[in-house]
Amino acid sequence: MGPQDPQEAPAAQDTAVRLRAIGAELSDRFLERADVVRTLLVTLLAGRHSLLLGPPGTAKSELARELTGRIEGASYWEILLSKFTAPTRMFGPVDVAALARGEYRQVYEGRATTAHVAFIDEIFKCSTAALNETLGYLNERIYHPESGGEPVRCPLIGAITASNELPDGEDSAAIYDRLLVRIEVKYLEDPSNFAALVRSAVDRPAPPKRTTVELAALRHAVAEAVPAVEVPDGIVDAVCTLRAALRRKELIASDRRWRQAVRLLQASAFLDGRPAVAESDLSVLTHVLWDSPAQRPTVEREVLHLVNPDAKEALDLADTIDELETQLDSMAGQSREALSEWVIKKAHHQLATAGKRLERLRADAVIAGRSTSAIDRVTGRQRAVRARVLTEALGVDASTVQAQL
Repeated sequence: MGPQDPQEAPAAQDTAVRLRAIGAELSDRFLERADVVRTLLVTLLAGRHSLLLGPPGTAKSELARELTGRIEGASYWEILLSKFTAPTRMFGPVDVAALARGEYRQVYEGRATTAHVAFIDEIFKCSTAALNETLGYLNERIYHPESGGEPVRCPLIGAITASNELPDGEDSAAIYDRLLVRIEVKYLEDPSNFAALVRSAVDRPAPPKRTTVELAALRHAVAEAVPAVEVPDGIVDAVCTLRAALRRKELIASDRRWRQAVRLLQASAFLDGRPAVAESDLSVLTHVLWDSPAQRPTVEREVLHLVNPDAKEALDLADTIDELETQLDSMAGQSREALSEWVIKKAHHQLATAGKRLERLRADAVIAGRSTSAIDRVTGRQRAVRARVLTEALGVDASTVQAQL
């Protein structure tokens, strides 16, 4: 991986600046999705595929459409799969007019075969008939026509896939293995954000700023600029250390997955405008090295233990915050007096202490030049639980909670 041509550097820097602006705008629009947005951008820059794992109604498809809509000149294709979806529906239906003339041909325009970005919903419901073609599409970006002949090369940069559940069979597991990045998407947790979501259904705000990036610029970044990002020996050593730590906890990822993850590290550095991968980029591996959501916290702790001691302490605070939320749930139905007493004696003090410590950790991380993403995520959890305490235990109006946080 050699240095980038100096004449191409300004254009690549402009692409990174535009993508960061797109990420900021989408994070403002899609509440509690900043980490999701950044991870999707990094995955796209790496030319890899992602999985959004979560319940219906969490804006997965809307986010994919909005992200692709910011890429000028890009062709977007989406589909909701079922066990009965035929390959021709995905890759190109038969041309009926040509068939009437005795010719067998498929119409590829507007299908997966011409898409630069694809959104495939319910990916694990891929039919057996379409399985091999879907794997070929994701792996090699090719499609084998129904009539045989030369494979069709597809311009796919990356696929964003979605599912409400994990795969439950060997066929769907084969697809799951090809999705390098796996992102959990949940319903909004902060009551004030939920109130803002409800208000957005009736408000008519001014059109938001809409930064875009040219398709050619993105393709150049994926093919040239990102691979040119330096991977220092210290990062290679850190990856080896992380692999050993995870293996001790019986979390085993394939050699292929580790190798492909390197491009994600380069993409993360490129997005931040850096010429070389830094330890903070390792944070993206929290979305790569687990097979089930239950394993994710362990992976995250091991990554952050290596990368960021501030973030590791933040995760310890997250355990306290989660425990308070569990206690709040268990007290459902109790009197307002009992809830108020719990808030006064326990919840308020612990949440306030956690909030102050998170502020200090963030300030220390900024001074040291370390990533604050994990700390910011835990801070969001702290604010969400405190908002729940204010609204559910003390009866504060959700629309006024934001001003009190």
